[in-house]
Amino acid sequence: MKELTVLSGKGGAGKTTVVAALASLNTNTILCDSDVDSSNLHIIANPQIVKKEIFHGGYKSSINKSVCNGCAICYEYCNFGAIFKSEDGKFNVDPNRCEGCLLCSRVCKFNAIELYQSNNNFWYISRTRFGTMVHASMAPGEDNSGRLVTVVRKKAKEEALKVNASLILNDGPPGIGCPVIASLTGSDMALVVAEPTISGIHDAKRVLELIRKFNISAIAIINKSDINQEVNEQLKIVLKSSGVDILAELPYDNIVSKAIDSGKSVTEYAPDSIVSQKLLETCKELTLLLNRA
Repeated sequence: MKELTVLSGKGGAGKTTVVAALASLNTNTILCDSDVDSSNLHIIANPQIVKKEIFHGGYKSSINKSVCNGCAICYEYCNFGAIFKSEDGKFNVDPNRCEGCLLCSRVCKFNAIELYQSNNNFWYISRTRFGTMVHASMAPGEDNSGRLVTVVRKKAKEEALKVNASLILNDGPPGIGCPVIASLTGSDMALVVAEPTISGIHDAKRVLELIRKFNISAIAIINKSDINQEVNEQLKIVLKSSGVDILAELPYDNIVSKAIDSGKSVTEYAPDSIVSQKLLETCKELTLLLNRA
């Protein structure tokens, strides 16, 4: 069993579009959506949830008004503006502003601060036309997304072992932060989806630097390769100088947007399109590379 993590240094590069296409072309695959903060793979995969579990995120604070004497020391120490005085003169905590640093509980001399864990986050095991999918959702303002990514990947591996899957296809988060690190650790290979823009080159450099720190081999797909030929050549130089092979250059085609609007991967919606044909070739190359990884 191999795990391929698909990354991009920025959002909107086409990472999920590529993952959905690869999922439609591969058999015996477990889908794993590690983009728990803003997942969108479900738009194409249309998962039917068969298991739903709460993920307890970070701690939040609340004030026990029957114990609080109104000294305001917690208000003075809170750096996030989460503690405020309501019309009744009592202090309260805004859960959307609370960062869970727990400083208020340390400075309160009257033990009026109570701590609780959020239950607004969930992970799921679902059935899709591509096979089993493990994914998650986080409520706005929640933290510990890196921990939730770790849980999702662990559950994906458990599902893969149940059916003896040959591949875990991991749709990673954009950027280079904690959730990306959690999605990348222990992967067999990273596939970077980049686009030929100035910001795309900058973000590709950042994510490649991160991948190198984990000693994981990387390959790349350039999406919308024909939107700027000059910048596309610069991007190719950056990738090749980093020792990254370019598996495909996908041209811009509004057929991709139409496929997403219809809830399908581009390879399902327009199998004869140039983009789909290139992705089919990419899928074959990926299978060979992963077998050697």
